[in-house]
Amino acid sequence: QVQLVESGGGSVQAGGSLRLSCTASTYTHYRYCMGWFRQAPGKEREGVATIEPDGSTTYLDSVGGRFTISQDNTKNTLYLQMNSLKPEDTAMYYCAAEPRAPLSCVTMRPVTAFGAWGQGTQVTVSS
Repeated sequence: QVQLVESGGGSVQAGGSLRLSCTASTYTHYRYCMGWFRQAPGKEREGVATIEPDGSTTYLDSVGGRFTISQDNTKNTLYLQMNSLKPEDTAMYYCAAEPRAPLSCVTMRPVTAFGAWGQGTQVTVSS
């Protein structure tokens, strides 16, 4: 089972930027669907962005044009660049990986299709 460790969360004002990182314990390129999910207090965990083994990406509608998912395969690291942050982006952000759920990689549902998860990193956006 791949191990995932996130970093890069923090507190910013609305309109600011953050970059989240997720380092995997094994080589994931061409093998795993990698994704970012978030969960706000009292809400269900939702998919934010995913990247398929072939490099195709999917975004939650509300973050499209503001967030960018990417990966550096030389470092086994997944990134989420978040620009123009809004207070509604406040949540715990999780990195996830799954080698055997191609449909869920595109739909980002169900979240339970993803078998490996990081511990999460908090993002807080103040108005």
